[in-house]
Amino acid sequence: MTPAPETGRSPARRRQKGYSLLEILVAFAIMAFALGALYRASGGSVGALGETGRQQRAAVLAESLLALRDSVPAEGWQEAGESAGFSWRIGSEPYATGLNGPDIPPLHRVTVDVGWRDEGRERRISLVSLLPQRRPPKGGAL
Repeated sequence: MTPAPETGRSPARRRQKGYSLLEILVAFAIMAFALGALYRASGGSVGALGETGRQQRAAVLAESLLALRDSVPAEGWQEAGESAGFSWRIGSEPYATGLNGPDIPPLHRVTVDVGWRDEGRERRISLVSLLPQRRPPKGGAL
């Protein structure tokens, strides 16, 4: 009877069927780093989504304020206020076109600024448009 061929392993090494403690610790460390990076990435996405939502609400407020009037009085439009955590300011100034005539109303450049605080930082959005100057009523009647 011939003995079985030697495989080159010691008897203690052949009996090992699991992972060593060092291998398990390294695997846990790699998993911890990967989960930490995933957590930071997903947290940044949620923060960016919240910021985008506030910017969208500020833009809707600016558009709504601009839609309050379809023309500007000859003295201009200056107004300010607060709404739903946003502060806003409307200002206008004459806008030169170089065109004159009885059927061409003067234009005003209207700027709507909406501001808010986001995580301790001041944020602001501006909307700019041109509106015609309000014509006086015909016959001088108010």
